[in-house]
This record gives sequence, structure tokens and C-alpha cells, in this order.
Amino acid sequence: METNAPATIAGSTDGPVVEAELVAAGLGLSAGAFWRAMKRGIVYGVVERGEGDDAGRTRLTFRYRARTWSVTLEDAP
Repeated sequence: METNAPATIAGSTDGPVVEAELVAAGLGLSAGAFWRAMKRGIVYGVVERGEGDDAGRTRLTFRYRARTWSVTLEDAP
């Protein structure tokens, strides 16, 4: 069943959860190509938590070959 809901980023007890479709689009990949690359280990992500002036911010960076897609999240007030 398909929906027209936008891809999201949500919080969990383990940290941010990003829908695969959002990351795939950010990296210029189809969902199928994204999952194949994930299984091969050539898509990966890095989580950076802000300190000092950047406290309360989290940057998620995803990489695939020479492509990079990042998003910065702010803690809810």
C-alpha cells in the first residue's frame, strides 16, 4: 500500500530515525538502488552531536561514493 505522506525524520530512544526514501532522494538514488547500496555497505551515515554554541543540534550526514547529503536537527524547546 502506497501513501502520499512525506518522508520524515523522527526521534527515538536510540536517536534520530530517518526514512530511507528521504536519504535516497538526498543522495540522488532510487529506493531500490539505495537499499542495494546499503546491503553492499557503500552507503553509510555519521551522527554528530553539537557542543558549546551548537549544543542542542545534531547533524546527520549520509555518504554514497562521492555524494553527500546532510541535515541538521534542532532539539525541541
